[in-house]
Amino acid sequence: MSARFSRFRFATAAVVSFGAGVIFASGMDWTKISWAQSSSGARAPLVRGPMAPEGASFADIAERVTPAVVAVNTSRTARPRPQVRGRAPQGMEDFLEQFGGQQPRQQRGEGSGFILSNDGYIVTNNHVVADADQVSITLSDGRSFRARVIGTDSTTDVAVVKIEARSLPTLSIGNDEATRIGEWVLAVGNPLGLDFTVTAGIISAKGRGSEINLPNSGNFTISDFIQTDAAINPGNSGGPLINMRGEVIGLNSAIASQTGFYSGYGFAIPITLVKNVTDALIKEGRVRMPVMGVSVTRVDPEDAGINGLARVAGVKVAGFNPPDGGPAKAAGIEVGDVIVTVDSKPVERVSSLQRIVRMRRIGDVIPVEVMRFGSKKTFRVRLVDAEAGGTLAVNTAEPSPTTSTTAGKLGMSVEALPAEMASRLQTNGVGVRVSEVAANGPARDKIAAGSDVLLEVLYPTPRRSIRSVNDLQTVVSGLKDGDYVSLLVQSMDPRVGRRVVNIRVGG
Repeated sequence: MSARFSRFRFATAAVVSFGAGVIFASGMDWTKISWAQSSSGARAPLVRGPMAPEGASFADIAERVTPAVVAVNTSRTARPRPQVRGRAPQGMEDFLEQFGGQQPRQQRGEGSGFILSNDGYIVTNNHVVADADQVSITLSDGRSFRARVIGTDSTTDVAVVKIEARSLPTLSIGNDEATRIGEWVLAVGNPLGLDFTVTAGIISAKGRGSEINLPNSGNFTISDFIQTDAAINPGNSGGPLINMRGEVIGLNSAIASQTGFYSGYGFAIPITLVKNVTDALIKEGRVRMPVMGVSVTRVDPEDAGINGLARVAGVKVAGFNPPDGGPAKAAGIEVGDVIVTVDSKPVERVSSLQRIVRMRRIGDVIPVEVMRFGSKKTFRVRLVDAEAGGTLAVNTAEPSPTTSTTAGKLGMSVEALPAEMASRLQTNGVGVRVSEVAANGPARDKIAAGSDVLLEVLYPTPRRSIRSVNDLQTVVSGLKDGDYVSLLVQSMDPRVGRRVVNIRVGG
């Protein structure tokens, strides 16, 4: 069962809190995802630089763009922990530290960036400058400047710093949405301490999201990356990804590698998103994030089938944030709905939804089209500030009867929810626990025995809570091969959380 549960955890996209952001779910467990950063211990107008002519060579483009690329060096003071025998009394740590015999040490980091405006605004990654005590910028002509941090945004991993200089070279801003998979690109940066290095590759994929799991990601983290096989190594973080017109289309941010060095996969933040964030940081020093207030996950073939979709596309609503409120729920969207368009734009995957919402403003009312078990519905959702969101407490659940049965058509056995589990989940007397999942049944790789609790039947309609084994059995007994059932499932594993599972009987 442990092997099946392991497959389940990676096959099922983890439910992510979306307010134009998600909690990353790992789909590349065979690699190490890391930042492409090297470690050793009032809105400014954008000035467009010269654009490379169509058909320009790599050498032509590199010569044009390199002067606008910078090296970013950071330092911070790391205070050592006091070395005292036993446990220090609370509140005495700082006092005892002076007798510990260790001196604070300097931690240094290296990254890249590029010049946004000719008066010294520079974009880089948040993780390059986060927590730095000092940031310095070195230009391609060798000049060095002390920089001040204008603003950072951890949800997109974008930061803006400023140096006091004039008449600086800049890069032309391209349109990443118009780029195609297979197009040539150049990555420019300072990998492994090798200043102003140019590497070439192609766009390998677009809209990468839940496939990668970046360090320190959390609620509202944006996952919408351009994937490239241009060599990106530690120190490349914050450098530009350049198309064959000499325009920047992405901000290099991360690599996927077993070793932490180039292994054929690099990721860049789309420039349209970067531009949106940098404008806000320069103007206000912070980013206000619009949210819909939904938790979403990817769509699988059963989700598409139960909703009558011709393609496996869209995102599935698994819950709301806050759980019993928020603009999406207020508009009429329900758990189990599959969002197919937002603001009249198609939603192919979670990253599509993130990008569309993130490009709007707080207070905007946008149309959201969903499929609800074969019926198309449209709702108007007013976007709110992510900082206004919250969570509300729910009551403790009551113990359930202690009967057990097998929902044979679904290929799993269920039993009454134990009192201890009911208390932890606080389900108010709702739910049955899955005790066993058949290796060759319809629920395989979708349901985890022992840790999953079935809360509601969403389809066939009408929706109903599952308060006992008999409640589920009544629904299952009316199903025949080829029918679908939609279940609201809660996992005891907080990394999985609550989600919607659609199962095809006999599948």
